[in-house]
Amino acid sequence: MKKTAQIFQALSDETRLRVIKLLEERELCVCELIQVLDMSQPRISRHLSVLKNAGLVDDRREGKWVYYSLCDGNENKAIKTILKTMTLLANDNSAVKKDKKKLKKAVRLSEIERICPRCLQ
Repeated sequence: MKKTAQIFQALSDETRLRVIKLLEERELCVCELIQVLDMSQPRISRHLSVLKNAGLVDDRREGKWVYYSLCDGNENKAIKTILKTMTLLANDNSAVKKDKKKLKKAVRLSEIERICPRCLQ
């Protein structure tokens, strides 16, 4: 029961719901979330940590970059059901629609760095 409460607590924040909706689109790095949500890196990282600890988000490291994605829910059917329900409920939210438009314009800094490391200086 404690894990279920942790999941719902993680989903009780509007920013974390927006992150979930963005991760529904594709795997993202923190720099993309910063651009879309217009928030600081520590704030975004804190929200991602809450989502990860609740088992809703997975991460993978590639060099110095960390990429986040939605948990596939294969290990926990409750998480899979909750994520599916939450994503359906937020589809018509105006902030979510704006976020998806911003995401199309977001730049993955790790890709820029691969092209030209000096662009980040």
